[in-house]
Amino acid sequence: MTIKEELVKYRDGDVTCEGFFCYDASRPGPLPAVMISHAWNGRDEFVARKARRLAWHGYAAFALDMYGNGKQGQSTEENQALMMPFINDRTTLAKRITAALTAVRGLPQVDAKRVAAMGFCFGGLCVLDLARSGADVRGVASFHGLLKPSGLPAKPIKAKALVMHGYDDPMAPPEDVLAFGKEFTAAGADWQLHAYGKTVHAFTNPQANAPASGMAYNSDADRRSWHSMIQFFEEVLR
Repeated sequence: MTIKEELVKYRDGDVTCEGFFCYDASRPGPLPAVMISHAWNGRDEFVARKARRLAWHGYAAFALDMYGNGKQGQSTEENQALMMPFINDRTTLAKRITAALTAVRGLPQVDAKRVAAMGFCFGGLCVLDLARSGADVRGVASFHGLLKPSGLPAKPIKAKALVMHGYDDPMAPPEDVLAFGKEFTAAGADWQLHAYGKTVHAFTNPQANAPASGMAYNSDADRRSWHSMIQFFEEVLR
């Protein structure tokens, strides 16, 4: 096994983005690829670690950059300021993550016909919006993602979808879960949702420790959701 890591610059209009690319160079290519969309603070070491784990499983992993220039927030206020323009303009959100998809498909190590995406929190919303856009990707996996519909005109959803959700997540209440199911069913999607009991937001992040705000790490949900995702990618990227 020879794991290679590099930063890949790509563009969305006038914005230069920096993706973290990781793959096993000893495997014969081209490789199936998984895009990883970060949480509200930007592309950080958390998603880089996920990329390395996926490279170990044989995927070309690309931790994308939604904010441009590898920008990261350092506080709740900065994170909000980075994220909210995309929450408020879902067309811009879809355009930015589609730019990452185009960049991934252009990498020589990647099989352009076998690409999937995964994301955490805000990143979960991003990959679901990629599916909502009608993008031709094999599948999307959301970890404790925001579930609210984009409000944009509905398109047929080609990607299979796996949503891993904390049942007590205050950022994705039951009405959002029901709305997601109705929306993806109406769009003809092949979707599944795993809900973890006694589990709130950010359950995959060991640094999450604010139960009063509905954010806390849950080692069981973290382990179970990762295994579910691996099985999902084995299915959609075979």
